[in-house]
Amino acid sequence: MTGSDEDPRVVELRTAVSRLRRELAALPAEFPDRGIAEDELAALAAMAVGGIPEIPCLRRSLLLVAGSIGSVSALATGLAAVRGAVELFGEPPVR
Repeated sequence: MTGSDEDPRVVELRTAVSRLRRELAALPAEFPDRGIAEDELAALAAMAVGGIPEIPCLRRSLLLVAGSIGSVSALATGLAAVRGAVELFGEPPVR
């Protein structure tokens, strides 16, 4: 259960990542970069547990997940949910 003081963006990220991890685990097909997707989803999950994640790290992990899943159409909806959750954190600051 989430507390009322928890950032709703973090809750959304945690939910979307959890859902995509379950979908990926249930997918019987193997593809070359599946391990990368699993590792980066685990990293995203860890970031969501740790409070407000750093935006550049979120975006890097999202890019790696999207690239490793590629065109696996069965995961498109879950990936879109993770992308939407990452976008809730806004743009990284310009340096």
